[in-house]
Amino acid sequence: MTTEVAASGHDPKYQKAVYVFEAPVRIWHWLHALSIGVLCITGYFIANPLPALQGEASDHFLMGTIREIHFIAAYVFAIGFAVRIYWAIVGNKYARELFLPAVWRPAWWKGLGHELKYYLFLTRKSHKVMGHNPLAQMAMWLFNVVLVLFLIFTGFALYGEGLGLGSWADRWFGWVIPALGGSMETKMWHLLGMWVMLVFVVIHIYMAIRADIMDRESSVSTIMGGWRMFKDDRP
Repeated sequence: MTTEVAASGHDPKYQKAVYVFEAPVRIWHWLHALSIGVLCITGYFIANPLPALQGEASDHFLMGTIREIHFIAAYVFAIGFAVRIYWAIVGNKYARELFLPAVWRPAWWKGLGHELKYYLFLTRKSHKVMGHNPLAQMAMWLFNVVLVLFLIFTGFALYGEGLGLGSWADRWFGWVIPALGGSMETKMWHLLGMWVMLVFVVIHIYMAIRADIMDRESSVSTIMGGWRMFKDDRP
């Protein structure tokens, strides 16, 4: 199956590389991905502890090490997100797409409808977009803003339990635990958020590779080098 491209190959706007993702955005993307991987692996073992090892417990402290790695990754995850918010303010217009999908524009909703039809294989026409298309913007906002904030709030609320009453984490996030019904409920919601994030990661990787192949646009290379290029711009 071939993919028809809506924009003409003669359109000069699409015949040159455009610098889309600035270096701070790309660095955040890969640190974000790395921290998610570490958090998911260590979080799984925190929820499903390993069996006891032979010998003196102080010689191993395996679960304590796993928890420490989880906490370090959580700080990277949260601080990186705070820096990403800052860069959305000072960076280029593509840096703001993650936080501000243009839902107030009728054209954005029209584009969203087209992308849904395209990914459901109801049309072969692919629209060229320099940044993220409306469907990608909506997905990024739901999973990389809303879900990330949920994981940060629930995660640091649970972290505050270990630090103790009156700690900074307890003062800032302690209200989350009673709001969600208790400590165990918060842990379960946090764990569910991890699995939802993993599903998103798998879909995200598929969509990025699919865009490179079917849309004939740079997707994977753009998040590495920052430049957006289209491969079918010859007449």
